[in-house]
Amino acid sequence: MLFQHFIYFNIIMVKFLVVGCGLSGCTIAQELSKNRDNDILVIDKRDHIAGNCYDYIDHGIRVSKYGAHIFHTNDEEVWNYVNQFAEWIPYEHRVKGNIKGTLFPIPVNLDTVNILLKKNLKNERDMKEWLFSNKERPDVIANGEQMALSKVGEQLYELIFKNYTYKQWAKYPHELDAEVLARIPVRTNHDDRYFTDKYQGLPKDGYTKLCQNMLNKSNISVQLNTCFYDTFIHKSHEFDHIYVTGRIDDFFKDSNLPKLEYRTINFEKHYLADVEKYQSLPVINYPSKDVDYTRIVEYKNFPYVCNQDKPGTIIVSETTTDEGEPYYPVPCKRNKLIYEEYKRLAETCSEKISFIGRLANYKYFNMDQAIRNALDNVQS
Repeated sequence: MLFQHFIYFNIIMVKFLVVGCGLSGCTIAQELSKNRDNDILVIDKRDHIAGNCYDYIDHGIRVSKYGAHIFHTNDEEVWNYVNQFAEWIPYEHRVKGNIKGTLFPIPVNLDTVNILLKKNLKNERDMKEWLFSNKERPDVIANGEQMALSKVGEQLYELIFKNYTYKQWAKYPHELDAEVLARIPVRTNHDDRYFTDKYQGLPKDGYTKLCQNMLNKSNISVQLNTCFYDTFIHKSHEFDHIYVTGRIDDFFKDSNLPKLEYRTINFEKHYLADVEKYQSLPVINYPSKDVDYTRIVEYKNFPYVCNQDKPGTIIVSETTTDEGEPYYPVPCKRNKLIYEEYKRLAETCSEKISFIGRLANYKYFNMDQAIRNALDNVQS
């Protein structure tokens, strides 16, 4: 079992406690471990390391338990950092949408317009003219709907974004902050890459192995199946410093403040023994409201060596919900105001406690941003 040899430690000797064993927690522990006088304990309430990046082999296929993760960044320092702990497979992610059997590129590009709206745009100039004629131009962009309309216009908004957003967030775009839809890239050419970052790839042996390599230091101990709030919250004074990467509202659960909203995902996994390939790409999105799930991921389509030349395939459909492990902070006015109250509480905490990462900052971070946030805030 992973890290069986790490779970024995003497709390008297431990200087630093890291709460959470995802990318943020692993980065913090790795940085602290560079000082050999530091003894670090990393705990996680789950029974595995790597947080939401956790992957494993099933029927010879590498599967991510909590959804597909693609590493992409323009941050050269972060890219060099992760290359210390894994060999990387070059990979440029591509996604298609499926509306009643019609497949089209996501993000929106010239071909998306031609396929969905039956246009005959031939070049970038045509696409730019189409966008100029169809985009709305509100004086102030106050919510996600106005943001989407300002990017792609009403037709594509209705087809691709309106109902997909509701399936993802249980809120329509007009109920969400503009920043949610501001992430929509729009291409004026045939470029169908999901990301355009300089560095893109997958760790050859998976994210679990990446995190294992980050934690494989003699002065790092790992204890799984351990909840901070049940086990260590009353022992906080015994550590020189505590790094919290979990939910900030859990840390202050006795404050009487309202809980923050998160979206989670239900994963329905199927092994198809007699199917070589189920779909043409690793990820197909389903924007229509007549389909419950947001997407189907076929893990065999990712270029891991272990995924090749094996019979059968694994597909996972994803449906978002409010109950379960928190994945996505819900960016709306109500939650922002509540988070500010939690942030004020955090600022009054002991200087011995730091809040780092997506859940602790109630902010969506890509993987590279989570690592950057940890690197910038750890006190080695």
